[in-house]
Amino acid sequence: MKELDAMVFLAVFQEMLGPLLWVLVLLAVGGIVAFLAVLAKERKIVSRRLVRSELLGLVGGALALVLMARVSSSGFTDAGGPADWFLIALVFGLGLAGTTVLVYALAGWKDALSGSR
Repeated sequence: MKELDAMVFLAVFQEMLGPLLWVLVLLAVGGIVAFLAVLAKERKIVSRRLVRSELLGLVGGALALVLMARVSSSGFTDAGGPADWFLIALVFGLGLAGTTVLVYALAGWKDALSGSR
């Protein structure tokens, strides 16, 4: 494979995740839009909310690793080289960041709807 093709990645992820792929994509896009809307509305980042979101992001990173182990044919004991460990770290990081953004957005909208901070 001499060149990267986005359609190949899409086909591989579709095969591994099935319909869950599109749920995850919608969740990611919705979380980013909600996060940007909260930032536009408040015009600042609330540090207390961010720290709580980051703590829950750790759980999201761990759950991303569990999902990766469930949908792949190999486990963590099969990771041998640096590329494998980089991929594991990348999956954890994406799960952490995605969960942090989503939780921050949900908490921001919850606070906005309840009228508190």
